[in-house]
Formats: sequence, structure tokens, C-alpha cells
Amino acid sequence: MWPESEKTQEIITQVQTGDEDAVERLLARHRESVRRMISMRLDPMLQRRLDASDIVQDVLVEAHRRLENYLKNPSMPFHLWLRHLAKDHIIDAHRKHRKAAKRSVDKEKPINSPIFSDASSVNLAYQLVADGATPQAQLIQAELEQRFQLAMAELSDEDREIILMRHFEQLSNQDLAKAFNITEPAASMRYLRALKKLRKKLTPIDESGEIS
Repeated sequence: MWPESEKTQEIITQVQTGDEDAVERLLARHRESVRRMISMRLDPMLQRRLDASDIVQDVLVEAHRRLENYLKNPSMPFHLWLRHLAKDHIIDAHRKHRKAAKRSVDKEKPINSPIFSDASSVNLAYQLVADGATPQAQLIQAELEQRFQLAMAELSDEDREIILMRHFEQLSNQDLAKAFNITEPAASMRYLRALKKLRKKLTPIDESGEIS
């Protein structure tokens, strides 16, 4: 999902040499990735009031303003720094919505979020439960999709976030380690544990001991 890092670094080098147009190219290159990252985390009720593109614009404006300071001490890859800014804006958007609606939306599980209804979600669910069978032989797609939505909603915030980062954002294990400030083996273990929990929720055991 995120742009290829080698090309991004080339543009960053151009920015550092004083190419003002390179700043716009750098941010434009990441616009769609930021939009998808935000869309998959916005509460569905908030999406009725606020378009993800509005938050994207705020994120890119802040990134433009803070870019010089980031380049002085790039403690993480640019795309991780950018998504860190985006997460802060998502939190702010939910906080403002909570105040406006006089109730909390942070604990609501976004089971109707569009990101859980695309081909990627069905493919992941199928990999976890199909055991080599065809989709038609296992479950019809609509049922599998619904199971996946509910299973993701039941995961802890951390497990859901890790799956979003690794599977939907297609971040590397190294990225995950840097984002959580942990070792790569620890990041890999967290991802595997999250997948195991998701698979368990997708394949519940009935009273007879059979997978339903």
C-alpha cells in the first residue's frame, strides 16, 4: 500500500538539496496511502459527518510544516512518520466527534468499515479457514465476509491494529518493529499471535467439538 521506499528516499534527497517542488511530489506520492490508512480506522458514524480526505489534507499540511524538523532527525522511515501524524489526527477527529455527540465512539468496533469488505479481507479470511478448499466448498463469500467483520471487531485494539498494519497496509515486519519500538522477532510473534486469535474467532468450535 505504501510507496516504494527507494524512490521515496530519492525524493527526500532532492528535498534536502533545496528542491521546493520535491516537497509537493513527496507528499502527493503518499496521499492515497494516507487516505486508505485513515479510512480503515475511522468510525463508520464519524464517516457520515467527515470525509477521510479532509483529515488527509490536515495531515499533509502538518507534514509540510514539520518536514524540516523531521529531516534533521529522521528517527523512523518517512512513511511511518507520516502515518504517525495521521494516527494523531484520527484520534483528534474521534475526540471532537465524541464531544459533539456527547458519547464515546472510541470503543465502538468499526465492523462496517469498507476496508473489511474488500477482496483483501475475504482473501485473508479464506487463507485462515479454507485449508485448501475452494471458497464455494467452504462458505459463500458473503458469509465469510460477515464472519471476518465480526471476528476483527472482537479482537483487541492491538491485535486488530497489527493485522491492519501487516495485511492491509502491507507494512513489513521491520516497519512493525519500528512502529512499536520492539525487536523484529517480537513484532513477528505479535503478528502471528494476532492471526491465531483471528483464525480462532473465524472457526468457532460447536458443542460437538466440530468446527462450525
